[in-house]
Amino acid sequence: MCLLQNHLFQTSDIALMSGGSMMYIDAVCNGIDDIPTVDEETRRLMTDRLAQEGLPALAEELRMLDPEHYEIVDKNNPRRIVHALEICHMTGKTYSFFRTNSQKERPFKILKIGLNRPREELYERINKRVLQMMQIGLEEEARNVYPLKGLNALNTVGYKELFNYFDGNIDKDESVRQIQSNSRRYMRKQLTWFKKDDRIQWFNPENSKEIINYIDTSI
Repeated sequence: MCLLQNHLFQTSDIALMSGGSMMYIDAVCNGIDDIPTVDEETRRLMTDRLAQEGLPALAEELRMLDPEHYEIVDKNNPRRIVHALEICHMTGKTYSFFRTNSQKERPFKILKIGLNRPREELYERINKRVLQMMQIGLEEEARNVYPLKGLNALNTVGYKELFNYFDGNIDKDESVRQIQSNSRRYMRKQLTWFKKDDRIQWFNPENSKEIINYIDTSI
């Protein structure tokens, strides 16, 4: 990150980052905690334990080892439970010990611009976008990775609903409806996250002149 940052500001006074990944934006703007890298032996051990003992048993172990983190972690997310335990076992310290949640000093000025539309308009655009994705090959794409459906990286909106259709649990129309519904739910989750940040200046994306004026008067 630092190398990329230095390179960008060697060639320009302004760098633009665009995207909707909440955790990534937070890491760039606020910095990240220095969490140790898990070694392969520990990772393999915890992966085997998850398969053999199940998530509830590992969650209970985390409650005993790191009750502070247990209170806030998503207890239905095996990746987060396992990672916290990996740190506990590898370092002998709690995961909470490494999570300072302190904002790091950034050597650049940050302007945050949020783009939003009326809720009903967002819903309509999401529904149409899902239909367009199906038309241009989302189903075929999902079938290509279906043999790997157990991977956590594929437990995402779009894939998981189609996997459920491939398994015969729902029909195709219902899988599309669920993709639309879950996409709308994720949109609401994103907005809730970003609305907590009072440094974000919100605009309708059609108001490009207002956005440019805001940037010109703020830098």
